[in-house]
Amino acid sequence: MANIIEMPKLSDTMTVGTLVKWLKQEGDAVKSGDMLAEVETDKATMELECFFDGTLLKIFSPGGSQVAIGAALCAIGKPGEKVDAPAAKPAPVAASASEPKPAPAAAQETGDRKQETGKNQPAPTSVPPPASPLPPPAGRVKISPLAKKLATELGIDPARLTGSGPGGRIVRADVIAGEKSGGTKPAPALVTGLASPFAKGAIQEERTVAVSNMRGAIARRLLESKTQLPHFYVEIEIDAAPLLALREQLNTGLEKEGVKLSVNDFILKASAEALRRVPQVNGSWEGTQIRYFAAAHVSFAVAIDDGLITPVIRDTHLKSVFAISAEAKSLGKRAKEKKLKPDEFTGGTFCVSNLGMMGIPRFSAIINPPNAAILAVGTTVTKPVVKNGAIVVGQTMTLTLSCDHRVVDGAVGAQYLNALKQLLESPALLLV
Repeated sequence: MANIIEMPKLSDTMTVGTLVKWLKQEGDAVKSGDMLAEVETDKATMELECFFDGTLLKIFSPGGSQVAIGAALCAIGKPGEKVDAPAAKPAPVAASASEPKPAPAAAQETGDRKQETGKNQPAPTSVPPPASPLPPPAGRVKISPLAKKLATELGIDPARLTGSGPGGRIVRADVIAGEKSGGTKPAPALVTGLASPFAKGAIQEERTVAVSNMRGAIARRLLESKTQLPHFYVEIEIDAAPLLALREQLNTGLEKEGVKLSVNDFILKASAEALRRVPQVNGSWEGTQIRYFAAAHVSFAVAIDDGLITPVIRDTHLKSVFAISAEAKSLGKRAKEKKLKPDEFTGGTFCVSNLGMMGIPRFSAIINPPNAAILAVGTTVTKPVVKNGAIVVGQTMTLTLSCDHRVVDGAVGAQYLNALKQLLESPALLLV
């Protein structure tokens, strides 16, 4: 009897998987350990392993389809063996079936346009002839976004149109009528003979894109987090000069050994050490109980094309800055290639999100469940500070802790940030 391979659950939040492509075809001989297909989960793209020896008799789910967990993917058996369709086999869901298709979206847009212009709308007022154009109305021209886009494409100056919408608002029908009448011309350049360097058309092609498994999972989890977790935020400013000086000294002295530490490497280490000092933050809400973790498994946010993912450095509190740096580089690289294994992006107890490298001075991050807190790291800012009663040039960094108030109280959040501040302002402690 043929063996049926079903869609496995490859991540803790996975409900469906997308079959990117089949690596084997019907009729191919396969053995246990062979890779049959590439499957995209809500976290990464992974390979589907074969657990049987035999022949790939039948593929039930074509490449590009979304398949629910437990649904049949293919059958492995003896050559020529008859394969019956699995009982209660769910039909594969097309990759775009769970998302609005272009046609329905267009229909919705058309419905919106009809609603905007009104049912049984009378013919729009004709636009003034070019010989005696009306002067543009004072102030902002009232025009719907759709009408404005259409006017730009047709080269029509909205200021020369008469709006038939509510309050004299220009709608799509007014633009179409103006284009048909031939009574409108492209708006003249502000300076004769000199075109604006920014007048280059639309910023991009208007389109709809099906939501990927990863983007859908991010949307669901963050919506749940922001609406169900009682967030509060604690912010602190630290003197980043000692940290930057130590980092430069280590990178210069160990350059021949290929060592290149980042500011984030120190923050990951300091976050774990601060959890050792204020362990109440290293917990998770479980409804009728709060679980406090013995180890600090610190995750960090990595931006990828489809959204973001949070690789985990396990036992961060036990590792040196140098070990954390090497592991973070390896995890970050494989995260961008979508090659992380499930145990490499699950099980974190605390998360760090750093936008400082992008020049953001401060921000507040949304907690990544089931964590009870997340640290948002801003960039280093050079500004006047007061030291020993004198105003000097300083280098500061803003850290913002988002806390789940069910687990972390305000005083505990403050204690954690103060511990983190002490560690980062005396960074040699992180090397002990």
